[in-house]
Amino acid sequence: MTTSTRTLGTVSPLTVSALGLGCMGMSEFYGTGDEQAGIDTIHRALDLGVTFLDTADMYGPFTNERLVGTAISSRREQVQLATKFGNVRGEDGSRLGIDGSPEYVRRACDASLERLGVDHIDLYYQHRVDPQVPIEETLGAMKELVDAGKVIHLGLSEASAETIRRAHAVHPVTALQTEYSLFTRDLEDEILPTVRELGIGLVPYSPLGRGILTGAISSHSSLEEKDSRRTGYFPRFQGEALEANLALVAKVRELADEKGCTAGQLALAWVLAQGDDVVPIPGTKRVRYLEENVGALDVELTPRDLAAIEEAVPRGAVVGERYGDMSTIDR
Repeated sequence: MTTSTRTLGTVSPLTVSALGLGCMGMSEFYGTGDEQAGIDTIHRALDLGVTFLDTADMYGPFTNERLVGTAISSRREQVQLATKFGNVRGEDGSRLGIDGSPEYVRRACDASLERLGVDHIDLYYQHRVDPQVPIEETLGAMKELVDAGKVIHLGLSEASAETIRRAHAVHPVTALQTEYSLFTRDLEDEILPTVRELGIGLVPYSPLGRGILTGAISSHSSLEEKDSRRTGYFPRFQGEALEANLALVAKVRELADEKGCTAGQLALAWVLAQGDDVVPIPGTKRVRYLEENVGALDVELTPRDLAAIEEAVPRGAVVGERYGDMSTIDR
C-alpha cells in the first residue's frame, strides 16, 4: 500500500507523502522511548509510502535526530526530511529558552546535519519564534543555509500571521507547522487564510489532539507515569477538562463506527479533508498505530459526514488551553 502525495508551498514547492510521521514520541514526552521500536516504525512507514518524516533537535534532546538518521541511513533518497531549531536545551534536558539569532541558526543546522548523518535537510523549520530577534534576521540566516545547499526549503512553526508575512518577504516559506485538529481550530481565523494567500502549505502537528482523539485514553491513569500529558503542562488532560473532552471523543467514536473506521482515522480524515495543501504528521512510536493512521487515507468524508463531525465537536467545545504555558506561542 502506498500513500498519495501532496505539495507544500507554491513559491518553493515540496512534494511529500499525503500523511507524514511525527517522530518525537519515539524519544521523549509520551512515556518511555524505545529506539528499536521507533526505527521499526520508521521503516514500516517508508514501506507504506509515508516518507515525510518530522523531528527536531530538542526532542530527546538530540537523540531523536540520531534515531531518525539511523533509520533512514540506507533509504535517504525516499525521505522528505524535516527538522527544527530554536528551542534550546542542554544535554541534561534543561530548557534554555528560544534562540533565533543568525549565529545559532548556523550552529544548530550544522549540528542537526551531523546527528542526522545527511548532507542536506529538505525542510528546516524555526521551531518557535524568538521575540528578541527580528524574524528578518532569522530568515536571513536560514536563507544562507539554502544558498549553501544545507537546506532545501524553509518553514516556520507556531508563527503568527504577521510573522509569517514578514518571513515570507525575506525568503519563500514552504510550510507552516502548527497544531491543528478537531480539538484545536483557532488558526482558522487568521493564520490559515494568510498561508493560503501566500501559497504556504500547512503541516498540522498533534492532528489527533495528542492522542485523545484515538479513543485510546480513557482516564488520567491510563497514561504512563512518565507521560507529560499527566502534568499541568497539558490542561486538556486534567480533571473535569479531561472528562468533558472524553465525552466529545465518544461522539467521534460513534460517527466512526457508522463509517466503519476508528475514531482516530475519522479525526485524521477530517484534517486531511481541510485541503490538499494540508499534510498532517500524526506521531507514533508503534507500528500498529502507524498502520491505523495510514488507514485514514482511505476514509472518504462526504459533505454530510463533515457536517455531522462539526456538530459532534463544535469549534470551541474543547475544555482547556492546548498548553498550560502559552508564552512561547507567537501571537
